[in-house]
Amino acid sequence: MPADSGVIDAVEVESLLKRFGDFIAVNGISFSVAPGEVFGFLGPNGAGKSTTIRMLCGLLSPDGGRGTVGGLDIATQAEQIKANIGYMSQRFSLYDDLTVEENLDLYAGIYGVPPARRSVRKDRAVEMAGLQRHRRTQTRDLAGGWKQRLALGCAVLHAPRILFLDEPTSGVDPLSRRRFWDLIAEFAADGVTIFVTTHYMDEAEYCDRLALIYHGDMIAHGSPVQLKSEHASHLHELRCGRSEEALELLAEWPEVRDPALFGASLHFTPSGTVDQAGLLAKLRAAGIDDAVISPIAPTLEDVFVELIEADNRARAGTGAE
Repeated sequence: MPADSGVIDAVEVESLLKRFGDFIAVNGISFSVAPGEVFGFLGPNGAGKSTTIRMLCGLLSPDGGRGTVGGLDIATQAEQIKANIGYMSQRFSLYDDLTVEENLDLYAGIYGVPPARRSVRKDRAVEMAGLQRHRRTQTRDLAGGWKQRLALGCAVLHAPRILFLDEPTSGVDPLSRRRFWDLIAEFAADGVTIFVTTHYMDEAEYCDRLALIYHGDMIAHGSPVQLKSEHASHLHELRCGRSEEALELLAEWPEVRDPALFGASLHFTPSGTVDQAGLLAKLRAAGIDDAVISPIAPTLEDVFVELIEADNRARAGTGAE
């Protein structure tokens, strides 16, 4: 957010660093999240997403850089941050031996919801999660998607304006994931800032902006449309009956960059001007005579593959691990 806009960013991070011994988990990243924005932190497991979100939630102390959440300093005001945000951890953190109602009561107390407001807040959380008929059901008996909705309901009992969701749909079925994102959209429509980590590319499309993190580094950021227009913009698709053999061939050819299997087809980026006829001729010479090549619009998965491969090449060139 521009300095003269008069609006304080919901989250602001500058050169944030976290080490565990000699291992750098988060490597000096910088970004900001505007109020009411759905901000996605995208990356593979072990990239540094959860470490970052735990620092922002006051659960880990940074080793360098600075950050604020709702105007509060993550290094010196961690307890105040915890009281003013909603946080849903990567691992299901509710109590299986308690009922839905009892978990809500517990978290209402933890978040300091005034007794006079608890009944209304609980009813709202139950309705939002669609758990009206399960208030007295033990949490262990809920399906995974319902558990995730209950966890979200507990995280918003105190009506926070900033909500951190760490891999909130990990391990649930696609339909439950889509319904969960419908709830996220409802919160965002009410002006709640959503900071969400994910490794699902289809979920990333629902975010206003994304930061792609890999090996602790932020390797790109922008809206989904912006990222797709700036990266993988010359993407091509190759279809043939022997796609795995074709992949091995393309991986050895200098005129092809970042070939990867996508279902029954291959995606690749030409290193220069595409010589479609030349590529087809080389494939035919190798015994693959049914190949068809055409330009395609990139997906976020294509963008992510291209950026990771570029990062891996850069690390290989510098000797970085």
